[in-house]
Amino acid sequence: MADTLKITFAQLNQSVGDLAGNAAQMLGVRKRAAAAGADLILFPELHLIGYPPEDLVLKPALITRAAAELERLALATADGGPAMLVGSVFVVDGALHNGVALLDEGKVAAIRLKHELPNYGTFDEVRLFQPGPLPEPIPFRGVLIGVPICEDIWHPDVCDHLADFGAEILLCPNGSPYEIDKDALRIDGVAKRRAVDTGLPIAYLNRIGGQDELVFDGASFVINGDGSLAIQMADWVEQEVHTTWRRGEGGWTCDRGEIAALADHPADIYCAMVLALRDYVDRNRFPGVVLGLSGGIDSAICAAIAADALGPDRVWCVMLPSRFTSQLSLDLATECARMIGCRYDTIPIVTAVDAFDTMLEGTFADKDVDITEENVQSRIRGVTLMALSNKFGPMLLTTGNKSEMSVGYATIYGDMAGGYNPLKDAYKMTVFAISQWRNKNKPAIGLGPDGPVMPEGIIIRPPSAELRPDQKDEDSLPPYKLLDGILLGLVEHEKSVDQLVVEGFDRDVVVRIERLLHLAEYKRRQAPPGVKLGSRNFGRDRRYPITHAFRSA
Repeated sequence: MADTLKITFAQLNQSVGDLAGNAAQMLGVRKRAAAAGADLILFPELHLIGYPPEDLVLKPALITRAAAELERLALATADGGPAMLVGSVFVVDGALHNGVALLDEGKVAAIRLKHELPNYGTFDEVRLFQPGPLPEPIPFRGVLIGVPICEDIWHPDVCDHLADFGAEILLCPNGSPYEIDKDALRIDGVAKRRAVDTGLPIAYLNRIGGQDELVFDGASFVINGDGSLAIQMADWVEQEVHTTWRRGEGGWTCDRGEIAALADHPADIYCAMVLALRDYVDRNRFPGVVLGLSGGIDSAICAAIAADALGPDRVWCVMLPSRFTSQLSLDLATECARMIGCRYDTIPIVTAVDAFDTMLEGTFADKDVDITEENVQSRIRGVTLMALSNKFGPMLLTTGNKSEMSVGYATIYGDMAGGYNPLKDAYKMTVFAISQWRNKNKPAIGLGPDGPVMPEGIIIRPPSAELRPDQKDEDSLPPYKLLDGILLGLVEHEKSVDQLVVEGFDRDVVVRIERLLHLAEYKRRQAPPGVKLGSRNFGRDRRYPITHAFRSA
């Protein structure tokens, strides 16, 4: 009976659908783990096919290819080196499952299926998979190893069942998306409870990287049976950690190793934006990004995020001034681009606006100038930027924040045009916070400049769309601090008007904001994707009907 076990935890990025690439990556890890003397390697959830695969797993060709790649990986273990726990899809009695296979001695030695299927927020696994039975431990070189898969540890049944059937170590592969403050929830709210309740050590291995609107932060860890933290892996980076486990009188424990410091707030939000954008652009094979740089804070921080994600040489900023664009905006945009170190061009839109005025003057002759003419300017900018994207290849970034998107303070087919929005789930006060943070700090994963990325004047100036003379956002909206408080209640916490009034908000203001929130649903449904940061992003988390008559007041 083994008294020592060496386990490698592979906190990796993965590419959804790239089975051959993911398999090759795992074989590379195995080679390094073998050199380190590992007995076993744990990979994240569904690592062979990538997580979340969504309806891709409904393709029979993917299932067939996944089975072939798994057999190829299994054959690689015939050399007597480390075994591998690999997540993939499995068909059992005609039903599709999310599961993990133990590959050892040249074969698929065991398969365990995910029992708890999440069906809330961003997750809809019930739509894709059938739940497996309560799993039993896997015998491995004299040790009984329990393999609860991701959601399986968020409920007590699976871990309790494994403990009852003699499991000695719990190894949990995960695909757990980033959310603000989720680190503490994973460790204190879930893993420590399972470890203490069962008396068993639990290793929580999470993937990293962006996948469409989700980003995964890694931050994997090991908790011993007494609830103590033995290993804390870094967040936002790939990492392979070789651990040593020992059997004692009280059972198995993991030797204490690195306790990495995780990113504080709001650095974690900024890192989420950077990594999500990097993987989205690179995996969709864009050469870089282009965006409109207005001299305002939203476009400035988006340019900085892009530079940190891709490098300044892959970022193209364009100022598109109209007759309402102030000299201050021109100066601030120019200086911002210089500080970031990216390409910067100016393309005035005055002639295009005049052409539209002339084209529409007959039809609009008996109508006053209103928001329609403002939106024409925004749409001209969108057409111009999309023309640059089409001609030269970079993806167009949109730069609207969640506060604006919530209440429809954005122009559909104008400033909403583009392929991706880093700020889609960031309220305006968050934009201020990450801008101030980035001007004083650079993330470890950043490829941009070491110093500040925007003039202080951009951060402190009153926000304005500059689509009419002396325009300010607060001409149309409540102050952002107030607006964000109302939106947090309405969107994140699903509170009613009455509840927010009890909390001290003005009823008329809340009623107006709720009305705007619902009216803007059709716009948001057509908005580009953007990284999820909080508990209710517009997209996978919040699936409201566009057409409905309900109001809470």
